Amino acid sequence: MTQTELIINCKNNDRKSQLKLYNTYCEGMFLVAKRYLKDMDEAEEAMQDGFVKAFKNLHQFKAEVSFGAWLKRIVINQCFDVLKKRELQTESMDDALLENVIEESWEVSDAVSVEEIKVAIENLPLKYSSVLQLYLMDGFDHTEISNIMEVAESTSRSLLHRGKKMIKEQLKHLNYGTRP
Repeated sequence: MTQTELIINCKNNDRKSQLKLYNTYCEGMFLVAKRYLKDMDEAEEAMQDGFVKAFKNLHQFKAEVSFGAWLKRIVINQCFDVLKKRELQTESMDDALLENVIEESWEVSDAVSVEEIKVAIENLPLKYSSVLQLYLMDGFDHTEISNIMEVAESTSRSLLHRGKKMIKEQLKHLNYGTRP
């Protein structure tokens, strides 16, 4: 059965097809949720709620993007709903201030591993790590991030810039005392 047929069957409330679709994506969606919600139970609940919402709104899926990408967006939004309940506080930046931000390179030393970068992101305050994950790992642009986090685009850009500076500072010791 193709994925298109599976989705059509799911739209018709076929429970076996829904279970098959769930089993196909649950592990990956759990990993996505875990990146945003460090608590395993919260991540699992957000993932489950994301699937419930996806199945309820499957009629809205138009195959403009892959089903996995559509579902991932729902799960990420669920994670941010959990974070909002924890009263995620963000700073608003003036667009005029943002214009003074000079875009720096994303390059890091070859001595720094991907795992060390991930750990550095996880060690950042939540508002910075969330923007970095959305931007770097999930590929969202600032318009999408501002919608997900319910902040201004300028705030998204500012949080990304500040988070990047914090990561560079954290990873500086890995360059053996030299700055790139």
